[in-house]
Amino acid sequence: MSALPLIRPAKPQPAPAAASPSPSRRHPRLHALDGIRLLAALMVAVHHYAGTRRVNQPGNAIWGRPVSDIMPSVFHVAAYGWIGVEIFFVISGFVICMSCWGRTPRQFFVSRVIRLYPAYWFAVLFTTAVLTAVPGVWERLAPRDVLLNLTMLQSGSGVQNVDGVYWTLWSELRFYLLFLAVVWAGLTYRRVVLFCCVWGAAAMLAPVAHLPLLELIADPEASWYFIAGLALYLMHRFGQDLLLWGILAMAWLMGQKELGQRIDEVEHVGSWRGAVVVFTVFLLLMVAVALGFTDRVQWRWLVTAGSLTYPLYLIHYAAGTTLINRLRDTMDARLLVAVVLAGFLVLSWAVHRWVERPVAGAVKKGLDAAFVRVRARG
Repeated sequence: MSALPLIRPAKPQPAPAAASPSPSRRHPRLHALDGIRLLAALMVAVHHYAGTRRVNQPGNAIWGRPVSDIMPSVFHVAAYGWIGVEIFFVISGFVICMSCWGRTPRQFFVSRVIRLYPAYWFAVLFTTAVLTAVPGVWERLAPRDVLLNLTMLQSGSGVQNVDGVYWTLWSELRFYLLFLAVVWAGLTYRRVVLFCCVWGAAAMLAPVAHLPLLELIADPEASWYFIAGLALYLMHRFGQDLLLWGILAMAWLMGQKELGQRIDEVEHVGSWRGAVVVFTVFLLLMVAVALGFTDRVQWRWLVTAGSLTYPLYLIHYAAGTTLINRLRDTMDARLLVAVVLAGFLVLSWAVHRWVERPVAGAVKKGLDAAFVRVRARG
């Protein structure tokens, strides 16, 4: 069998670990990836507004009657929007590996703190304020639980999330903690591949080992999506090979199993076949990004679109469904969903512009100074 072609022609390397990507590959701006991120966030938001089992129940607190009776076509499409979360995990694996290549553990830690916390702090306080001002749809947490939510560690403490969408952050944090070990050793092709294999093996063993600590660390519900993202980034940086395609195929096979389990145990909407089709299409889009087929996509507005994704994800659910509850009799249901979504996109831009950027800058400056002090004092 002939070797698979590289993304871009390059001189043969003695081993992938020693490969040196071209300058254009060192710090690329993948505009298409920004677009995929926003599309995934919009899918999740529409799902929460018009595609969940909760909103399709008679007398539900959001619409008052089954959303499939109000807008059946929208419901059947929105029922698959939850797959946007799985796509987020794939993108996270890709982006974390890309952004941390060549960085120190300190730089990795600082970059994650300033990326995750400023918008999250705003979201916790904003959502709590909305649920306090407009009660009746969601239960507002006790002040001590709201304060603990500001740490982002509430899931590890057995405390409820201020907003249900925050559950994904617990998986993200565990991924960062595990990947920090690879960053500490120094990222290379070989080490990232080894990490994927070891983590994948742990994720396969965890459900049958009946060891709570192993299951907590391995995170079998989300691990294979992160692994898919890591393999895709290695393809992007070093080119294709059979090993990476094998890891990606294994991630797809394990992912389709998890999709079915989530439908059966959590979502109770849509079908396994439909979910697999949607996930596969998104994964193929990610393959196109990894192999450079989308490099010509250089629309600058996609950078702004990508910056809206995280704030939108954090603030849209509890506050958005509360607004829908109050406004549901004022306009057509489809128009209402569009208006609420547009409003949260505008708010997300404001959060990025006036919260994320200045707060992240201040936190980074403070953390950098603190680490300099730690180093100076030994």
